[in-house]
Amino acid sequence: MTKILILYKSKYGATKKYVDMLSAEFPCDIYELKSYKSNDFSQYDWIIFAGGIYASGISGLSTLRKNYRNIPHKKMIIFCVGASPFDEKTFEAVKAQNLKEDLKDVPIFYGRGAWDESKMTWADRTLCKMLQKAVAKKDSSDCEPWMKALLCASGQSCDWTDRKYLLPLLNYIKARK
Repeated sequence: MTKILILYKSKYGATKKYVDMLSAEFPCDIYELKSYKSNDFSQYDWIIFAGGIYASGISGLSTLRKNYRNIPHKKMIIFCVGASPFDEKTFEAVKAQNLKEDLKDVPIFYGRGAWDESKMTWADRTLCKMLQKAVAKKDSSDCEPWMKALLCASGQSCDWTDRKYLLPLLNYIKARK
């Protein structure tokens, strides 16, 4: 039987929601990144790392990178979660920024998360407000999809998490079991 480990970092809950959806699909061990104390990955066939995207960086990826030398022989997947709708150009930029050198060949998938300013830290809320003000000054025809989504979500509570975003990841695993 295939052994799967899911390591995740969820700041506001959307990533955790996806991890829970994954655990309903197949048996797996799940650990929040800060709770996983072992660096022995020998018992697992697959390692799935899930983390939110903040300022184009995937949260917790540095921890995965530090442990990568212990798991290169494993099948690994990265699932990242962001508030923006999927946009190929933006996603390619996220991949280029985060999947360098050792992680460059790791498959990566995207799921749209959630937006709730009332749950954000003061710092995150302030940064988002500053970004919204800067984007609002642009001509709407010059706005990229993430910019339009940022402006539309302002002041609202939105949850876009959906199992459909997991389908490419699930199909990838099924094809390689």
